[in-house]
Amino acid sequence: MIKVGVLGFGGLGQAAARVLAPKQEMTWVGAADLKGYAYCETGLDPDRAIATYHQQGSIGYLEPYGTLSNHSIQELLENSAVDGYFLALPNLPNTFMADVAKQFIASGWQGVLVDALKRTSAVEQLLTLQPELEAAGITYLTGCGATPGLLTAAAVVAAQSYAEIHSVKITFGVGIANWEAYRATIREDIAHLPGFTVEKAKGMTDAEVEAFLDQTNGILTLENMEHADDIMLELAGICSRDRVTVGGVVDTRNPKKPLSTNVQITGRTFEGKISTHTFTLGDETSMAANVCGPAFGYLKAGKMLHDRGIHGLFTAAEIMPQFVK
Repeated sequence: MIKVGVLGFGGLGQAAARVLAPKQEMTWVGAADLKGYAYCETGLDPDRAIATYHQQGSIGYLEPYGTLSNHSIQELLENSAVDGYFLALPNLPNTFMADVAKQFIASGWQGVLVDALKRTSAVEQLLTLQPELEAAGITYLTGCGATPGLLTAAAVVAAQSYAEIHSVKITFGVGIANWEAYRATIREDIAHLPGFTVEKAKGMTDAEVEAFLDQTNGILTLENMEHADDIMLELAGICSRDRVTVGGVVDTRNPKKPLSTNVQITGRTFEGKISTHTFTLGDETSMAANVCGPAFGYLKAGKMLHDRGIHGLFTAAEIMPQFVK
């Protein structure tokens, strides 16, 4: 049984807890948010934890397993036995995930870390920590959500048909009924729009985000995003990063996807034919399903590596996720 912790308890962290609930191979034992943490070695109840978070603003209020703290990650690390963590944290500012990784390195904890990072520059920061992660006995898998993640891995598999890859084009459609359920994710998306930066998006109040979404009728159209699929596919030897493009449409007011999420891999076969493989996700699968499912599949794969003494930084384009039963 793999004991799993979730850092961050917004929309993605809560969905992660629900995804883990029916699993036999993993148990959700710990979580931390800005104001506190909760830990129970036999497993936490997602319904109670989520209700507590919504009513009181922190999982630290969860009786009897919660603790209020301004150093929740540090204290959870010190007071728990966890095999692997899903970092369901907003990467705002852009250095945040690397800073969290340094915290794990400094703590002496050993195990598996998985994130669903988006930005190329954020993954580049983690790459500089590769020697330290390896020396610390940490197996870290980055870019393990939907994109980067599921779609990047699909591109790696699809690329095998070709002698040369001409382009990888990822297009996503996300539909959510209420943007407030995924505040951090929506702010990260806004940061990709013309005229915005990570700092500017992070500094926006909920009212300012609401006003901005009113201007766009709740629709965010994103083009040529700084998405880590490019560096991950480059590192995996599939193609140079300039051949990878990522964009999509996010509807913050309707659960129905505005378009089908897909990845198109165009290349030349050994016979000289130009062709395109397309991998399309089912419209009924939510953002949460397509992010959390792969994240835990990669966590399971990371645990297998860690158990064999293989530590350091890997990406979703290098390792095959393992299905969590």
